[in-house]
Amino acid sequence: MKVPVEITYRNLEKTDAIDNLVREKIAKLEKFCDHITSCRVAVEKTNDRPSSGSPYRVRFDITVPPSHEIAAVCNPGEGNQYDELDTVIRNAYEAARRQVVELTQRQNNKVKDHPAQAMGAVVSKLFPEDGYGFIKTLDSGREIYFHRNSVLGDRFDELKEGTGVHFSETQGEMGPQATSVHLVNKLGSNEATAQESNVEQPLGWK
Repeated sequence: MKVPVEITYRNLEKTDAIDNLVREKIAKLEKFCDHITSCRVAVEKTNDRPSSGSPYRVRFDITVPPSHEIAAVCNPGEGNQYDELDTVIRNAYEAARRQVVELTQRQNNKVKDHPAQAMGAVVSKLFPEDGYGFIKTLDSGREIYFHRNSVLGDRFDELKEGTGVHFSETQGEMGPQATSVHLVNKLGSNEATAQESNVEQPLGWK
């Protein structure tokens, strides 16, 4: 993750067993979505002796690029008398997992291809440890998000800021995303030469 995992405990003492369980569940979430930006978990004891329901409340707050926010809460009410804390954690994780899986499926399988042909761009921002970045188009200077899975030939690790690419564009739920990203050695085509004056070249571009 780009941002370190944050786990907070309110009105109860942190134990190694509970902390390890929470971290285990967070690690499992990353197996369903490998580009989660951040994950915050709040574990809270809301009442020492509730008349009904569990005294515990657990919330997962997850951020996924480009700008998706996922919130999953488990706060058992009447009919779930005194659920143990580990049960509440597992139920909150399951609610978060379902949302993460649904979002990942939408991102990977349920976006429609943009009708335009492949376009020229350069990599403008790169976050290699998190597996994503942004490209800047040559025709308009727009910045578009892309994930490592969109880079053809499994060549994401070869990318650097300023690398020339061709790509297709899809319209995701939160805006445009680049797909079928194809590396080119340099911007040597007539089209690229004609267009490159319209966009500020990244530092280090030669």
